[in-house]
Amino acid sequence: MNEQIKYVPPRVAATRLGVSTRTLERWLDEGKIQGIKTPGGQRRYNLDSVVSISTKKTDRDERATILYARVSSRSQRDDLDQQVQFLKSRYPDAEVIRDIGSGLNFKRKGLHSLLDRVLSGTCKYIVVAHKDRLCRFGFDLISWLCSKFKTKILVLDEKNLSPEQEMVEDVLAIIHVFSCRLYGLRKYKRKILEDSELPSLPKQRT
Repeated sequence: MNEQIKYVPPRVAATRLGVSTRTLERWLDEGKIQGIKTPGGQRRYNLDSVVSISTKKTDRDERATILYARVSSRSQRDDLDQQVQFLKSRYPDAEVIRDIGSGLNFKRKGLHSLLDRVLSGTCKYIVVAHKDRLCRFGFDLISWLCSKFKTKILVLDEKNLSPEQEMVEDVLAIIHVFSCRLYGLRKYKRKILEDSELPSLPKQRT
């Protein structure tokens, strides 16, 4: 029972110390934290050593800076590489998350990984070339969520790395969705008007 209390998973240790799991691995190599591996190969960190480091911790914030780059399709990999290259030129030591998917899609794997880091308290800065790389709509909501976990979003506002074609495709996608819904409503209204079992609707004035 004591063994279970004494050793904690990487995410628990990372959250408690306010660092990334990568930093924990480095500390393990440097002998700053004691760790073991379970029979299943999972890493566990010694709770006593974690507490010891936590009490000696300085004001230095060692949370990660994460560069986030996104394009809409796999055919834009060159644009994705260009984004990463630009971001790395500003923050060469930062971590990188690459994502492929529409800015309207909030189920992107990379976006989820990024938000997981924010919610775990291991991300200090998110750096994007332009707001729409993070999302086409809802940027203020994501920014507010990040602020709750003391994460700041840095927008470099490099408009050359925000393809106009993507914006056109996203706008067309929105129009298509609303057109389909409008068509569905019209079809539904026609069925109501043609249903003899329903009371007749008053005629609209023209």
